[in-house]
Amino acid sequence: MFYVYVQKSKKDGKIYIGVTSNLRRRFWEHNTGQVESTRYRRPFVLIYYEAYRSLEDAKERERKLKQFKNTYAELKKRIKNSLQYG
Repeated sequence: MFYVYVQKSKKDGKIYIGVTSNLRRRFWEHNTGQVESTRYRRPFVLIYYEAYRSLEDAKERERKLKQFKNTYAELKKRIKNSLQYG
């Protein structure tokens, strides 16, 4: 399985969207500073994820979430209560 995940920084409140084949490991990597792009924004809380059988489908969903403001806005509406935590 491949996962598109959304996590929120407890430090600055910003959202990070990514894709991985091992959600637990990747979340641990973000929170231990092993991911350069998020190192200074930790700690994170995982607020949402979607599972896909195909890496291509997961990457396409990640791309759409990052690229299209309307798609991201709709996702934020779906998880609005989760965004409050952290």
